Amino acid sequence: MQFAVVDIETTGGYAAANGITEISIYVHDGQQIIDHYETLVNPNQSIPTYIQALTGITDEMVSNAPSFEDVAERIAAILENRVFVAHNVNFDYSFVKHQLSLSGYELGEKKLCTVRLSRKVMPGLRSYSLGKLCQELGIEIFDRHRAGGDARATVTVLEHMIRNGGMQVIQQFLKKSSGEQFLPLNLAKEEIEVLPHTPGVYYFHDEKGKIIYVGKARDIRRRVVSHFSHNGAGLQRQEFMRNIYHITYQSCATELMAFILECVEIKKYWPKYNRSLKKFDQAYGLYLFEDQRGYLRLALEKIRKHLKPIYTFNLIWEGQRMLRRLVNEYGLCPKLCFMQSQDQPCEGVRLSTCTGACEQAESSADYNNRVMAAVEELSKQLPSFAVIDQGKILEEKSCLLIERGRFVGMGYLPQDANIDQIDALKSYLTLYPENDYVRGMIYQFVERYPSKKVDLRLIEKQVD
Repeated sequence: MQFAVVDIETTGGYAAANGITEISIYVHDGQQIIDHYETLVNPNQSIPTYIQALTGITDEMVSNAPSFEDVAERIAAILENRVFVAHNVNFDYSFVKHQLSLSGYELGEKKLCTVRLSRKVMPGLRSYSLGKLCQELGIEIFDRHRAGGDARATVTVLEHMIRNGGMQVIQQFLKKSSGEQFLPLNLAKEEIEVLPHTPGVYYFHDEKGKIIYVGKARDIRRRVVSHFSHNGAGLQRQEFMRNIYHITYQSCATELMAFILECVEIKKYWPKYNRSLKKFDQAYGLYLFEDQRGYLRLALEKIRKHLKPIYTFNLIWEGQRMLRRLVNEYGLCPKLCFMQSQDQPCEGVRLSTCTGACEQAESSADYNNRVMAAVEELSKQLPSFAVIDQGKILEEKSCLLIERGRFVGMGYLPQDANIDQIDALKSYLTLYPENDYVRGMIYQFVERYPSKKVDLRLIEKQVD
């Protein structure tokens, strides 16, 4: 087994928009250095002042240096069939892989991270940064923050680990099934190994324990591992990998429950790296209020934070269709329902469907009775049902509850539980906030699997 121990200096923190300014590669056979390649590289972009101050590499120094494309063939050859080694290997690997790809070469060699290796071979040290680790081990670094000096120090760290029983650990790390080659720098492999192969929701936490990402899965462990199976060159990808320190999870009995819990948790924690479900929310609501003349009015409005709607809609035309049906069936005034401009003659009066509430020709009491009848009928027409499915164990079954068109909650029932009253059913469930996205998922599910839907309205009628 041969190792290519690599260190690079760059113009910035992620490969997609930054370049390499210097690269050093030591080839090691496990006992000694057998080859060395090192060069400055012209990144074809300006080096930021703070990086010039850190590394000592200036624009003038690289102005006549070869571009990466000029040295790509040599670098690809020296890396071929050797284990790519670096301190925080994902960083160096992402840059070299990206630059080689731009030059027409593919990098697919195995990776070894000396940070993770050192943690395994010598656990309990105060820090595993290259500078602190070398200080702890008594290794002197020459030309700190230059590719040659840091690469040579990494070689010495590798040799130290090998002398202290590290070769067996390295062989284990390099197995395809190990995961050590692609796991984030700060995430312990043990946290992957305890993840179950069940549906559920998983949480990525940063160094302080804050949730930075929430995901759902049919198989939690497999899905989590898939996050780390490729090492992208973009800023967000690199930041995401660096900030993952811990993983927690909640198992669910079914994939549908995992979908719903993910939606709820994203709304609750607002994680930094989640995108799509943050933006989803019901946009419109049907509201009921009494005006200054005492007439009840139905209005379709955008969702208001401190007002509770009768029903919610993601698309305005869905609300308009429902409101139009109520107006036609119960003889409500289109003007009082804001379906036409207030300064125009009432279309309902013209068509003899409105009895003149807008002109106070009908008393507020009579009109309000019809409005309340419409609201009550709407409530009755909204479905009440449970979705009954497998539980997490044989002795239970899972349950999701829709009451009068609204998602109420979900949980687990004993196998012998009777589903006869909604209030009794609720005692087994965890209540959750609802939205159109969750409601829509449940409706789509019962359309596909009607045998798992239990119509609670029918049961209520039988009980009565």
